Amino acid sequence: MSATKVALITGAARGQGAAIVTRLRADGFQVAAADLRIDELRAQVSALADPGVLAVELDVTSEPLWSVAVAQVVERFGGLSVLVNNAGVLHRAPLSEETAEGFESSWRFNTLGPFLGIRAVLGELRRAEGAAIVNTCSTGAIRPFPFHAAYGSSKWALRGLTQIAAAELAGEGIRVNAVFPGPIDTPMLDDTARQRLIERSYSGRLGQPMEIADAIAFLVSEHAAFITGAELVIDGGQCLRIG
Repeated sequence: MSATKVALITGAARGQGAAIVTRLRADGFQVAAADLRIDELRAQVSALADPGVLAVELDVTSEPLWSVAVAQVVERFGGLSVLVNNAGVLHRAPLSEETAEGFESSWRFNTLGPFLGIRAVLGELRRAEGAAIVNTCSTGAIRPFPFHAAYGSSKWALRGLTQIAAAELAGEGIRVNAVFPGPIDTPMLDDTARQRLIERSYSGRLGQPMEIADAIAFLVSEHAAFITGAELVIDGGQCLRIG
């Protein structure tokens, strides 16, 4: 078994993903930061001037590109022990206005992407020590939010995929957990949504990307070695509200 600590993080060019890259690097991981926004990602990684961070171009909906990405990571760092399926898209529309294309696109990014990622890394994770996968779900996979049919249902599906993968891979020493962010201050939120969520928050603020990164850092660490199939809600109490 390889003891190399190497993490592949999707959606890493900005917001939550960028925070996860910073946090896991601080914990001693070699980090592959993957995103479709490759120019933005490369600029950020170049600014770090850190040989322990690799920029990887990746469309998470493409099975061939997943294979290429994993090969790049293994060639650079010699192995892979952690996958963080963080990439996702937020899409809102009333049911009467939702389209088949919009619905399917959300599912491709939010559910198919993580599935393809898990498939792509399995061979490396089976050889790794302390292998772990973390999927970024959403409080939209705990409570129903109107006008989120595509996004919410895709995250509910990712929640189920997490549980099935955890059960199936536990015997192979691969832990699979999920985080459920609530309202987090990332570019995914527009100004209107940001203000509405602040006003409805028990804490009077949005969560910060590093607060999600800290939780993920715990779940992929040796401190969580007996945790798999867990669902960690990080929402400042959003799910405590009724209505």
